[in-house]
Amino acid sequence: MSLRIYAARRILTMNPSLPEATHIAVRDGRVLGVGTLNELADLGAHEVDQRFADKVILPGFVEGHSHALEGALWEYVYAGFFARQDPEGSLWPGLTDIASLQARLRQQADTLPAGAALIAWGFDPIYFPDRRLDRHDLDAVDAERPIVVIHANLHMMTVNGAMLRHAGLDPHAEIEGVMKDADGHPNGELREMAAMFAIFDTLSLDLFDRGSEPQTLARYARIAQRHGVTTLTDLYNPLSEDGVESMLATCARDDVPMRLVPAMSALTYTTDVGIERVLACCQLSTDKLHFGPVKLMTDGSIQGYSARLNWPGYHDGTPNGLWNAEPERLIEVVQRYHQAGLQLHIHTNGDEAVDLMLDAIESALALWPRPDHRHTLQHCQIINQAQMRRAARLGVCLNMFANHLYYWGDIHRTRTLGFERSQRLEPLASAERLGIPIAAHCDAPVTPLSPLFTAWCTVARQTASGAILGAHEALSVTRALKLITLDAAYTLRLDDRIGSLEVGKLADMAVLDEDPREVTLARLPTLRVAATVVGGIVYPNPPAEP
Repeated sequence: MSLRIYAARRILTMNPSLPEATHIAVRDGRVLGVGTLNELADLGAHEVDQRFADKVILPGFVEGHSHALEGALWEYVYAGFFARQDPEGSLWPGLTDIASLQARLRQQADTLPAGAALIAWGFDPIYFPDRRLDRHDLDAVDAERPIVVIHANLHMMTVNGAMLRHAGLDPHAEIEGVMKDADGHPNGELREMAAMFAIFDTLSLDLFDRGSEPQTLARYARIAQRHGVTTLTDLYNPLSEDGVESMLATCARDDVPMRLVPAMSALTYTTDVGIERVLACCQLSTDKLHFGPVKLMTDGSIQGYSARLNWPGYHDGTPNGLWNAEPERLIEVVQRYHQAGLQLHIHTNGDEAVDLMLDAIESALALWPRPDHRHTLQHCQIINQAQMRRAARLGVCLNMFANHLYYWGDIHRTRTLGFERSQRLEPLASAERLGIPIAAHCDAPVTPLSPLFTAWCTVARQTASGAILGAHEALSVTRALKLITLDAAYTLRLDDRIGSLEVGKLADMAVLDEDPREVTLARLPTLRVAATVVGGIVYPNPPAEP
């Protein structure tokens, strides 16, 4: 491939040795040089490409915690509280009452064959304080066909009576997470993986394995391209034989503009089988598909009341949440995968879950010392100062769910956490002061994939109502941009290949119309991404709307 030098108004490299430049040289999909045109002239014969001359180039954004479900769920009907854009660019209005939800479900039911299951996603019961959605609400839509409404947090669902009957979840079902009404009958709400598995098994549907299908991955990449994301994660993938083959074939295509990092779901397998599985997959890694990380689910979600919180628990007195496996098993999983030399990405929403996992990591390190393990706690939304000091001592990374501040900050302030704990939601500035490796993420499809919005959340710390939570934990825009590039790459053990623009690294770029540091903070999340570049291949985005 010939040498191509791209001109730009400004290049923000994330390389401390050369933070800014005006030109970047690309050959064979990698960065050959960064500087001015004169400084790159000695690289040999080249073509100067002016298409980005008035743009600002950053390293391609790295989404360190998301799910390929973002590409799969759009095959079902959206039922969320907030308006949301689908992969084709259409805007789906949010549903702010149960009657509106029922109307959308009826409309969808009319398009389905008789008896076919109706699946919806994105519903968030926390925004309906008067009462919980139950089986009777869904029976009113259709009492004969199975109906499944997956909640926004992906840790819960509500189903109708027909679905309960099909799944055998009768009044005597003793599966943890099958919620009951006052008479002891299942009310249709199912919490966490064990209860939801009964539904997925009945429907012969593995949503997480669907994340490996070609059409899902292509849709996922298309969403990412619109937002300048060049590296995506799928942080709960079973790594089935068919799924791995599909990911290898699909990611190799030039029309799928993304690099993908799937993390194997540890609780899918016994530890021996899981370790063998992920190590075998590591041998198949390519530049566009990186195997290695392992995902461990501990508790649930705070807004779903299924996260595990330390004393005093939930602010409104709701009972504590659920573990996705016995704590003893979770500790054993950490120790075994650590001993095998693998990196763990550990879901810890509540601070009790953080304590359990720090205990597990500390015991694993005592038994099998490992420098630079980079085990990463994911979400860790209300991790406290003592826990962060401990994380720093243990070499643990923290990838915080910054979008939570906007979407659920008001709920946490008034209902789940109260004033003081809501001030330490996503305490990125404290973690930075303690020298902890940090990143921020969106957890798509829980919230939309949009790194500039995630960056805005870490700076503005603004809720949907406009309130500010934890102003002392705010970052600068410059620091926030590093979170979604080089820092996220570090938590994936890929900072030697992506995350900054410097010689030898993969030529992944996000091309913006404007410099994020120069616009008003309010405009940061809406900056247009003019093009996304993956391995030197340019994927232009639609022009700005007039």
